[in-house]
Amino acid sequence: MKQVVTVRNLTIGEGMPKICVPIVAATEEEIIKKAEEIVRYPADLIEWRADYFEDAYNLEALASVLLGIRKAIGDMPLLFTFRSESEGGCKAIGAKDYFALNLAVAMYGEADLIDLEIYQDLERAKNVISMLHEAGIKVIASHHDFEKTPTRSEIMTKLSKMQELNADILKIAVMPNEIGDVARLLKITGRTSINFEKPLITMSMGQMGMITRVAGESFGSDITFGTVGETSAPGQLHVNDLKLILETLHKYHS
Repeated sequence: MKQVVTVRNLTIGEGMPKICVPIVAATEEEIIKKAEEIVRYPADLIEWRADYFEDAYNLEALASVLLGIRKAIGDMPLLFTFRSESEGGCKAIGAKDYFALNLAVAMYGEADLIDLEIYQDLERAKNVISMLHEAGIKVIASHHDFEKTPTRSEIMTKLSKMQELNADILKIAVMPNEIGDVARLLKITGRTSINFEKPLITMSMGQMGMITRVAGESFGSDITFGTVGETSAPGQLHVNDLKLILETLHKYHS
């Protein structure tokens, strides 16, 4: 039976896919301003992409920004993400420092979920997931491939490992090189959502894969990413357009 994940007042894993809007800005002032702007839109949760922050390696600076975001967004769930350069992010970071940074963020108490690139180091990831859970943090285990769409077997293996490590939500984002890649990911998502216990996030990036960002309720992807201004990945739709499409599909899905 598929599990749900409840974060503050939000339940992930049932009904329409939840809309997450990322903050991609360089300075603390710009980040807080963007957080204040996003709450006026139909977002369900906010992601702070900390790798865009100019002082992202400074733990005290991270703590200050997290507190400012929390004040701006109130009780809206907050996802913290430091996307490494190796998985399409803005800054390089070694595995040891990467996991230490995420643990430090958990201790500040402002983030509700943390995106964890488990393939930085699977053994470290296993221990860190356990520690994040002890701190009351939900974990999105993630893997991103900005060059291709892996085979069905490769994708299933990665998702299985995420579930094995007891992540709360499993995330795969891939790049299509032909329309068949998009169709394959949707098929994999549909099968995985039936056979796996955990909520899923899957997406095929770019314009070709845009359909995967709105078809989650039919195929089993539980969070989708929309924009208010800057995008954090290719193919994202504006949050207003995304909400309208999801609501329209939901009406007929029900």
